[in-house]
Amino acid sequence: MNAAPRIAERALLCAGLLTGAAALLHVAIIVGGPAWYRFFGAGERMARLAARGSAYPTLVTADHPETPTHLVLYRAFSALGGVVHTHSHYATVWAQAGREIPCMGTTHADYFHGPVPITASMADDEIASKYEENTGHAIVRRFSELDPTTMPAVLVAGHASFCWGPTVTGAVQTASILETVARMAYDTAALNPGATPIATALLDKHFLRKHGKNAYYGQPTAV
Repeated sequence: MNAAPRIAERALLCAGLLTGAAALLHVAIIVGGPAWYRFFGAGERMARLAARGSAYPTLVTADHPETPTHLVLYRAFSALGGVVHTHSHYATVWAQAGREIPCMGTTHADYFHGPVPITASMADDEIASKYEENTGHAIVRRFSELDPTTMPAVLVAGHASFCWGPTVTGAVQTASILETVARMAYDTAALNPGATPIATALLDKHFLRKHGKNAYYGQPTAV
């Protein structure tokens, strides 16, 4: 058996977990205030500035590239406990193609209640200024009529995927599952270009039997 897919999946899980943990820690330090700055070794000067209400510690701590995006998502989606951003191959292929990931089968439906959405392309001014923050706003706009608890992933047009969950570990698991269903959809389209998404009744059945108050199939799963 070829071990390459398993190795790649482990690498994705590790990278996603570290990315999500780093971004979440930066946010936690900002919220935690002076004591957190001291505990994580930022130094007494940073702790005192934070205690005085100076913006400098926040600006420095938020300098992690993904933090502004994550902050927008945490503020908009109250159920989120972790967010990860990866450039896994197949999910990124769909993002670069400007296409949502269609629900071609029940494996997808077990985890995502519908096609995985893609954002609109960002405007030039959104890219030129506050790019990372505006990436978060593009995601939030795309979810104006979607529930982030039943659709825990999104593709950013021309970029890659963001996934989330009730914890960082849950968000990493979502990223791994997303890559799997992205590859399945890609391979399905290659094998049968005329294939169409599964019926809504079948999609609803598979998702709702595993998620929500009336779930009855398998171990309880949070999205």
